Amino acid sequence: MIGQLYREGQLYTQEQGVEVFDHDWKSLAEGVAIPHGLYDLALNIGYVQIGTSHDTSEFACEAIRQWWWQQGFHQYQTAGSILLLCDGGGSNSSRQYLFKQDLQTLVNELGIEIRIAHYPPYTSKYNPIEHRLFPHLTRVCQGVIFESVEMVKDLMAKAKTQTGLKVFVSILDQVYQTGRKVTEEFKQTMEIVFDDYLPQWNYTAKPQEM
Repeated sequence: MIGQLYREGQLYTQEQGVEVFDHDWKSLAEGVAIPHGLYDLALNIGYVQIGTSHDTSEFACEAIRQWWWQQGFHQYQTAGSILLLCDGGGSNSSRQYLFKQDLQTLVNELGIEIRIAHYPPYTSKYNPIEHRLFPHLTRVCQGVIFESVEMVKDLMAKAKTQTGLKVFVSILDQVYQTGRKVTEEFKQTMEIVFDDYLPQWNYTAKPQEM
């Protein structure tokens, strides 16, 4: 959250007596910075989109859209599909059809199928992004009082490792609505193909013929 809020960690500074609230209640914040990260295993590059409203499935899919048009499309021009390893909960929950509905809208626009592989409950620690990107984002932000979303963006972009990690960060300054419902017709017309094995966690969204 943005504002004079307490954050864990230590930071060397020439300033003296930086005063912050001793709690990080949302009511004390001046705004939010919601990161959504994608990590490219082959290129060792992290892509972080920072939202400023709500962590929704629409926000998650917009982060994927931005990555594809800004980076992925140029790096993988001959790709026939995209594989995303996702946690089982949150804005890209395996149980929510709203994420699948937004995913369907996304693949219809991109014109490329997206295969989703969710990590089952309590196994997200095995997702490579948890080891190769997120800890390094946390490290550069430790102890820093976030004065603005731009400050968070600049900090995260500085994350590096000895193995050559690069991080690209952008801000999605758009309001994402909460409380949205799946449309009645979606389940009847969707092009979501579930795997025979563990279909609740593995499926592919295919572009619909318009």
